[in-house]
Amino acid sequence: MLQLITETADFLKSKTGLSPETGIILGTGLGGLVHEIAIEHSIEYKDIPNFPVSTVEGHSGRLIFGKLGGKNVVAMQGRFHFYEGYDMKQVTFPVRVMKYLGIKQLFVSNASGGVNPAFEVGDLMIITDHINLFPTNPLIGKNEAALGPRFPDMSDAYNLELIAKAEAIAQKNNINVQKGVYVGLSGPTFETPAEYKYIRIIGGDAVGMSTVPEVIVARHMGIPVFAMSIITDIGVEGRIEKVTHEEVQKVAQIAEKKMTLIMKELVASL
Repeated sequence: MLQLITETADFLKSKTGLSPETGIILGTGLGGLVHEIAIEHSIEYKDIPNFPVSTVEGHSGRLIFGKLGGKNVVAMQGRFHFYEGYDMKQVTFPVRVMKYLGIKQLFVSNASGGVNPAFEVGDLMIITDHINLFPTNPLIGKNEAALGPRFPDMSDAYNLELIAKAEAIAQKNNINVQKGVYVGLSGPTFETPAEYKYIRIIGGDAVGMSTVPEVIVARHMGIPVFAMSIITDIGVEGRIEKVTHEEVQKVAQIAEKKMTLIMKELVASL
């Protein structure tokens, strides 16, 4: 694994000559942040050694290098999902590579279903914690000590300092943000009403099919994480409607401008 990571990181360094400080993973319908980046290099996943290729609509499949808020960043425009048939090592491989490119923090975004009755479609939710309901964990298997400890602590999976800064930025810009717990499931089905209810009972505020594996791997390597969900549909009894991937993308794109502003100012403040 370590050999593949360094091989990929060395390839990207030779192509870009850049050492990004912040890594960004853009979720479904959330690729617009890329327009705020002063792009210096854009590399298709298919052209990157050892990289999987994204197969989901709304995920472009490019690694973007450039400046955001005056800082060097690397952004994944399109992520990989467990439900696409990748194993967890493949899903999280880009996070490993970003660490070896030099990132000091990771920003993650996603589209998710809200199970908190106080939430509305289009709300932004800063993730304060997560519950892993994926059928496996990206750290299962032999542990490579060079990457991180066998049993990583997850008591601070989402960085409190970054959360506080993001809240201050939102307040300054009159952007209403929620905070809550993200529950990660494998998908690709959207949840049944009973599953939504279960997710709420166990302490979830939002549910989605990504993010948790990437965050686990980032924390394994000691990378601080900030993550944000756009609530694209509501899974609350009496308010549940049929959901399509196209509708999720549409809502995400509308709310994205506010999320982009927070992310951009947060990067600039580092």
